[in-house]
Amino acid sequence: MRERQGLDDGITSIKRLTQALDDNIGLIELGEEEGDEGVVSEAEAAIRSLAGEVRARQIETLLSGEADSNDTYLEVHAGAGGTESQDWANMLLRMYTRWAERRKFKVEVLEMHDGEEAGIKSATVLIRGHNAYGWLKTESGVHRLVRISPYDSNARRHTSFSSIWVYPVIDDTIEIEVNESDVRIDTYRSSGAGGQHVNTTDSAVRITHIPTGIAVACQAERSQHKNRAKAWEMLRSRLYEEELKKREAEANATEAAKTDIGWGHQIRSYVLQPYQLVKDLRTGVESTSPSDVLDGDLDDFMEASLSHRIEGGAGQVADID
Repeated sequence: MRERQGLDDGITSIKRLTQALDDNIGLIELGEEEGDEGVVSEAEAAIRSLAGEVRARQIETLLSGEADSNDTYLEVHAGAGGTESQDWANMLLRMYTRWAERRKFKVEVLEMHDGEEAGIKSATVLIRGHNAYGWLKTESGVHRLVRISPYDSNARRHTSFSSIWVYPVIDDTIEIEVNESDVRIDTYRSSGAGGQHVNTTDSAVRITHIPTGIAVACQAERSQHKNRAKAWEMLRSRLYEEELKKREAEANATEAAKTDIGWGHQIRSYVLQPYQLVKDLRTGVESTSPSDVLDGDLDDFMEASLSHRIEGGAGQVADID
């Protein structure tokens, strides 16, 4: 039903755009015949607006992967550097949350470990929305921040690293078998801002898949059983994502890989001092407004990286004249 709905939406959109284009071309011809410049200007403005919609549809054709339409998990991990990196990890979490809110996606925090002084050590969120995984899958990697540190009394410039890891929520159409003998399940007390149940029982659950070393954790629910069920879902999703990456690597269609959180492995740099610039190191796409990017304006970067990944580095989706 979800696939059918997606196809219906696509067909309806194409028909609507085609009809609107034909109507506005007719208005331009009529306006030119009658010498009515106002009608011509309005129709031309409408066509320019349609071009933006066509570009959006064009980008959506890149989201045709096996799990692209699924919801997604997003993990944030602070790199070495203590408070600086932990604050940067928190900024990244906010950036992706704001991006999701712009798209009317729902965001649910599943697990979070606060930093000692500020920020977070790690966090896992569930983002629900159509094509959530497809849009976010190229965001996995190390993100680098350069700024004047608010935690340095000498106001020196600091470089911080944090990593993003994205993997899809698997649905009933995908079966992943995991032997219980291959996993280790640990329980621990939830951490958080407070509340009646926080830090009183061992409700948080961490599951480690021993053969691959993959570990997932959930502390969103008060019930250990609910957290355990959610953690199992996350583990199956991680294993599925690993298998997807193996297939893509075999087809030489991706360069994505989990690496050390530090120099030489970053996919994007965010420079706040001494100049203002955000640059994607894979596609070359830049923005001179880091504040907008950190507020969730990520579509240009995502579109370029999707095109680069799928077309084997051929570049961004062609502009529409």
